[in-house]
Amino acid sequence: MQGEVAYEVEEVAHGLEVPWGIVFTSPTRMLVSERPGRIRVIENGTVKGESLHTFPEASTGGEEGLMSLTLHPQYASNKYVYASYAYMSERGMWVKVVRFKDDGNSISNITTILDGIPAAQFHAGSELAFGPDGKLYITTGDATERDLAQDKDSLAGKILHLNDDGSIPSDNPFGTAVWSYGHRNPQGISWNSKGELYETEHGPSGFDGPGGGDEVNRIIKGGNYGWPLVSHDMYLEGTIHPLAVYTPAEAPASALIYSGKVFPQFKGNLFFGALKGEGLWRVQFDENDPDKVIGQEKLFDGEYGRIREVAEGPDGAIYFSTSNRDSRGSPASSDDRIFRIIPDK
Repeated sequence: MQGEVAYEVEEVAHGLEVPWGIVFTSPTRMLVSERPGRIRVIENGTVKGESLHTFPEASTGGEEGLMSLTLHPQYASNKYVYASYAYMSERGMWVKVVRFKDDGNSISNITTILDGIPAAQFHAGSELAFGPDGKLYITTGDATERDLAQDKDSLAGKILHLNDDGSIPSDNPFGTAVWSYGHRNPQGISWNSKGELYETEHGPSGFDGPGGGDEVNRIIKGGNYGWPLVSHDMYLEGTIHPLAVYTPAEAPASALIYSGKVFPQFKGNLFFGALKGEGLWRVQFDENDPDKVIGQEKLFDGEYGRIREVAEGPDGAIYFSTSNRDSRGSPASSDDRIFRIIPDK
């Protein structure tokens, strides 16, 4: 890997319950989604006792619940925040994406942006992020129905691409919300400084294929990423092969391409949290070839348990959250926690 970097890790918050998404509304204020349906406020390093909002309909029977958060590109003026969560209906489980206004101590104007994304207790996705084009990207799992990932008429097993109001952009490849397909359970998306989109994705878990096969992909418009036709190191003409594959499984749960604000050595590197792998991965790409991985390392192997979200703060620090209270970890008394990586003093 490229050069040694001196850093230290400090705790930002503790006592959370399966934090999933982290967004920064100011240099001193963060919003954090907790899987049971709560949006928590952390201000000046203190977790406020009252939730900003709770979505009581959020389903939390398995891996699903309140998942991702993202800010509108014009958040500073419109205060819009987007969230995704799973819920039950008479027709089964679905994921819904909503937009609301952050009023500081409460929210208002909850608006449904997209509904009817197939979901299940496993493989519900879901990551939200606005791209350099100002459009909303949404990752969706295959809802444990493998064939839906190849069905371009289904919203499952896809990366979706929408205008900020939920309408379909004119440049979408199939005239629908679908941007790319053939995904199993993508949970991380991030862009590099050239506007190229990267994604992390969970591979099979045994019941739907040999264990392992987690992926890092570069996403192109209209691309077919192969699931369930291929996985692991298999090749199939007409599908796009992953840039990196992880067997045994690491369970990648996020993605951040770091801008290099305080760690110039990390600029352009992809970081992702590993749930099963219990660490934070750093992936380095060739500056002249966006599809070539030239180095990888796993940080904090087993040190903090299951790691989910990773985000870059306004201060340039790298923030990450644990997911040890999700019924699959071994929580410490203060879990779940948020940490940040800062330059060594």
